Amino acid sequence: MLQDNFNRVHDYLRISLTDVCNFRCQYCIPNEDAQFMPSSNLMQLEEIVSIASQFVSLGIKKIRLTGGEPLARKDAAEIIQALSKLPVKLTLTTNGSRVHEYLEIFKAAKMRSINVSLDTLVATKFHQITRRNQFTQVLNNINLLINEGFHVKVNMVVMRSFNENEILNFIDWTKDLPIHVRFIEFMPFEGNQWDNEKVFTFQEILTLASSKYQYTKLREEPNETAKSFQVNGYQGTFAVISTMTAPFCHNCNRLRLTADGKMKNCLFSKGEIDLLNAHRAGEKILPLIQQSLSNKAKALGGQFEGDYQQIDPHTISNRSMIKIGG
Repeated sequence: MLQDNFNRVHDYLRISLTDVCNFRCQYCIPNEDAQFMPSSNLMQLEEIVSIASQFVSLGIKKIRLTGGEPLARKDAAEIIQALSKLPVKLTLTTNGSRVHEYLEIFKAAKMRSINVSLDTLVATKFHQITRRNQFTQVLNNINLLINEGFHVKVNMVVMRSFNENEILNFIDWTKDLPIHVRFIEFMPFEGNQWDNEKVFTFQEILTLASSKYQYTKLREEPNETAKSFQVNGYQGTFAVISTMTAPFCHNCNRLRLTADGKMKNCLFSKGEIDLLNAHRAGEKILPLIQQSLSNKAKALGGQFEGDYQQIDPHTISNRSMIKIGG
């Protein structure tokens, strides 16, 4: 069992397959000429399966594949198929652009839940964010997933003075479709131009929602990161991931594995433990996994707490989100 010093049991592993993405979102990969890790630095298929299997032996019950864009990796289908043989719930977060190419792979792997990142419902703004003309493709693929019976969550990073004026439009989207929108407070990472003034808070989102809708708070699942709500009579739901203003670290059950095989015990942890090179050297990695877990801070990687308005992003030591895995 993976239990840390604060008695939190960890049974959820997020595995990044690559730091490559076919989009260039300005808060994630601001430069077209961004440099990515050489393929030799990445975990290879057999290594991913071997390392993941050892996590499963310690109690991991759910694995989420992330990136970059996980479906941008050439052997993504083979990785999904191999991991689907493990006794875990397998799922994935994607930008949605290539879902149609992998739909049958998802079905064969018995993946029933997919998260799609989408920060706007306006085509011109989508291009402004991503610098790609893929808006229609992403929307079509979201509808494709819904029509095929997948549980679809749409992740929207809310940024003040940029897209908070679309919150009600996203909630409207849940009226006639069983879609589950999740508003994410803007978080600080290396190079993402975070500023506390850009944070549109959990309470502000609910105040805005209350100006138009009557909604009900839904029961939270154990270890849930999102606070979920449903407008009365609507098919879908909306939720808020309130990392900056109402963190949920007390019941965290998540661990992370970067594309280059580094274990992070928290999204905001400074420290990383190199599992891949230890694995390649024939060393046992189970003690390293336990060591990383024992180093886990009580909250937010031990880097900040309290009032988000007092955070100086320049003092935070962490990789960029695309290097960590979304």
